[in-house]
Amino acid sequence: MAENRMISVEEALDTVLNVAQRLPPVTVSLHEALGKVLAQDITAPDPLPPYPASVKDGYAVLASDGPGEYTVITESRAGNDGVGVTVTPGTVAYVTTGGPIPDGADAVVQVEDTQLIESASVDSKRVRILKQIKQGVDIRPVGCDIAEGDVVLKSGERLGPAEIGLLATVGVLTVKVYPTPTIAVLSTGDELVEPTSEILNRGQIRDSNRAMILAAGTQQQCKVLDLGIAHDDEKEIEKILDRASSSGIDILLTSGGVSMGDRDFVKPLLEKSGRVHFHKVCMKPGKPLTFAEILPGSTENKKANKILAFGLPGNPVSCLVCFHLFVVPAIRHLSGWTNPHLPRVHARLKRSIKTDPIRPEFHRAFVKWEVNSRLGNSGFVAESTGHQMSSRLLSMKSANAFLELPASGNLIPAGSFVVASIISDLSDFAGHGIPTSTQSVNAEQGCMPQEINIESQGSEFRVAILTVSDTVALGSGPDRSGPRAVSVVNSSSEKLGGASVVATAVVPDEALKIKEYLKRWSDVDKMDLILTLGGTGFTPRDVTPEATKEVIHKETPGLLHVMMQESLKVTQFAMLSRSAAGIRGSTLIINMPGNPNAVAECMEALLPALKHALKQIRGDKREKHPRHVPHVDAAPVDTWEHSYKAASGDGQEHGCSCSH
Repeated sequence: MAENRMISVEEALDTVLNVAQRLPPVTVSLHEALGKVLAQDITAPDPLPPYPASVKDGYAVLASDGPGEYTVITESRAGNDGVGVTVTPGTVAYVTTGGPIPDGADAVVQVEDTQLIESASVDSKRVRILKQIKQGVDIRPVGCDIAEGDVVLKSGERLGPAEIGLLATVGVLTVKVYPTPTIAVLSTGDELVEPTSEILNRGQIRDSNRAMILAAGTQQQCKVLDLGIAHDDEKEIEKILDRASSSGIDILLTSGGVSMGDRDFVKPLLEKSGRVHFHKVCMKPGKPLTFAEILPGSTENKKANKILAFGLPGNPVSCLVCFHLFVVPAIRHLSGWTNPHLPRVHARLKRSIKTDPIRPEFHRAFVKWEVNSRLGNSGFVAESTGHQMSSRLLSMKSANAFLELPASGNLIPAGSFVVASIISDLSDFAGHGIPTSTQSVNAEQGCMPQEINIESQGSEFRVAILTVSDTVALGSGPDRSGPRAVSVVNSSSEKLGGASVVATAVVPDEALKIKEYLKRWSDVDKMDLILTLGGTGFTPRDVTPEATKEVIHKETPGLLHVMMQESLKVTQFAMLSRSAAGIRGSTLIINMPGNPNAVAECMEALLPALKHALKQIRGDKREKHPRHVPHVDAAPVDTWEHSYKAASGDGQEHGCSCSH
């Protein structure tokens, strides 16, 4: 039985993904594989091209012959191998794009650099070569695109049109993939009638949830099973659930009957047939969400597979919000996705929004890309869909994102940055030059995102910055450290070997959330460098070093020594720092102070060595330690922020070390 407590959204989603198990692979035809995730590596059985091929229409020649007039001895066109003819000195062969290069030839002269010579003899063609070329010009060697035995697709990759083309290229007609789950959908409630009902009696409403969730499941490429409407009758609901559980489904979705009413039977019936993991989530809308496992052997069909059961709320908006936040990641996890989470971007509010004082809110909004020619920057802008009452399905109309608003009861002013979870394809922005995954955004002074992903065009090293602060996370104060760190890294890009900040986030002083970002940025997003800001002091809420030490594989104490050595020159309170630093996989993680000036000074102290460190972590054997790397001025960490202010003249007040 689930604990009688309300859990956070993060804990609820972690529970769902920990319980969900990837479905066993199946073999499908090439034409059924689109959108599926590969469950095998695909290797090339032969090279591409399988013969030396011409890049252009022109003449295959001996490069050493040079310009002059030559006899055309044969034609080699795509689909015609020109067998039996060899190009010898003084002769050439006409070739078309993709055509095989005849034996003897070692270069191709494009048609534009030739002149056909008129001849009285039909059987004897001659051409004038006008340009000297080198060996190998405009010839695709055997295997230059794909070598025999190359792995062209890896297990875990999702198959789009290009990947389907690659499968066809290497002759793979059937492929092993992870299937999408089968979903059954049931609506419960005495008040519900079919949408086809023309006349509604008093107390009746048309069932919108079932049609909506069936459509949402189909949109996720799932097979869907319609279980209809069940009245608020325990035996009727139990009978339907038993029948559904024995039908080979992977996910059961019910709506309604999961709250605290005397006729809400879904939760107790799920407890009877399996294990309920949680039934209340601290979120708005969607608090009465139940998640359970229906275990094999708990139904009449003793061989049934484990089923993930979601008791979705009855209010239409709550129902669809919970589907996107919890069911979609579960579907993706079952289907083999390596990262099942919803994509998140950083968006600027177009209008002010009042937050809920008790629960974090997932505010429905439309996010679009706007170019601000006056300010010379661009970014995502979020506009609310209007009144957010959980029964008002119109608030979901045209919504392509949920704005993640903290519980504070405060007004978030227009122009502020918030995190937006994207729930629909960003192809709506096609034609505006926006990547569908990430995009660069200029962070304005004093206003950093809760989470933002930024595309790094051509950057050698990718950097992520995590601000750890209860104050900033709750919206009670601006993040001054984050923008300063972004500025320092980007302005030092050349010294760092071409580094740039590609992601930032703000989290409260909670070890679980800190570790979540460090793991995701290291293991999934493959960042080269992660800087955490704040939470390294002596207060009870300062847990950044503990969280960091739990995720790193190797410690790097020398980096901390440099920061400490330089910071002691500014204040004796530097000795109170508990910062940690180390390597996880191919990512370097360093705890930085929360004071903006201190962040800048510490980065300056580390700059001479960071480029070498990052290259060595990547495994560059050529990167050697320099004979001498001088320590430059550094700065104190947040434990001694007050003393640092006095020494540096920084007038920014922090109140306590845990604020940043």
